[in-house]
Amino acid sequence: MKNITVIGSGTMGNGIAHVFAQFGYNVSLVDINDKALEKAMATIGKNLDRQIAKGALTEAEKEATLKNITTYTQLSDGAKHADLVVEAASENVNVKLGIFKQLDEICPANTILATNTSSISITQIAAVTRRPDKVIGMHFMNPVPVMKLIEVIRGYSTSNEVCNLIMETSKKLKKVPVEVNDYPGFVANKILMPMINEAIITLYEGVAGVEEIDTVMKLGMAHPMGPLQLADFIGLDVCLNIMRVLQDGFGNPKYAPCPLLVNMVTAGHLGVKSGKGFYDYSTGSKELVPADRFKKNNSPVLA
Repeated sequence: MKNITVIGSGTMGNGIAHVFAQFGYNVSLVDINDKALEKAMATIGKNLDRQIAKGALTEAEKEATLKNITTYTQLSDGAKHADLVVEAASENVNVKLGIFKQLDEICPANTILATNTSSISITQIAAVTRRPDKVIGMHFMNPVPVMKLIEVIRGYSTSNEVCNLIMETSKKLKKVPVEVNDYPGFVANKILMPMINEAIITLYEGVAGVEEIDTVMKLGMAHPMGPLQLADFIGLDVCLNIMRVLQDGFGNPKYAPCPLLVNMVTAGHLGVKSGKGFYDYSTGSKELVPADRFKKNNSPVLA
């Protein structure tokens, strides 16, 4: 495999494109408009500069990485010669199904179709194609250039050959692939999201405040980031969507999202990307300041 198409140039998509390009692959980065692609390329450039500052990359390697990426606004142009497609579009099942139907028509018969979904069924996505044996999950972690893990998710029909090839390709990116089976949330989010949801419930019930909950988990359980800060970083809308996938997939009330999480997403408080979640990011400061509603002696329940 040499030609990689990445669909979606947001946080995950530009990171995936960055990593493939850094390791010498020809990358076609596809998004719906030039503005999004320009922003993505600027982000990749900044992240490469960070690697240079840390001594992990040279200026020449940065230039080579950028030259390996070509941007497209038309899926048909960006995917027609792909050996591997990695879809990193919105975490919405209908969006993903529509993209995979198109890819099945556009791509050569031997093209492997992968999705970066963090929770949606690989088997369901594969079912809209005529190549379910060549559909697989490649769940990268954020930030992609830094995090080592890739969850490699086998759909019901994914072939051994395709799974082995994706495992080997992941290793060539200096990542650590872990093979898992196709059940709601896979491994990472089946464990992580209920923990985050429980932290939100703990706040909702008034057991402790934002800083207190995060401090307990960081200092007591050696987590590098508290669950509420992590939720802000992931995006509260993404957390809510994954909890609903778990709830629908397992039919178990223990996966019901906390009402506080539902209300915050409804109010547009999505975390870092909206400027406010459990912490306030509106000033652009890296210092974590709990949002006004969650300051001590304030009721954490959203009316």
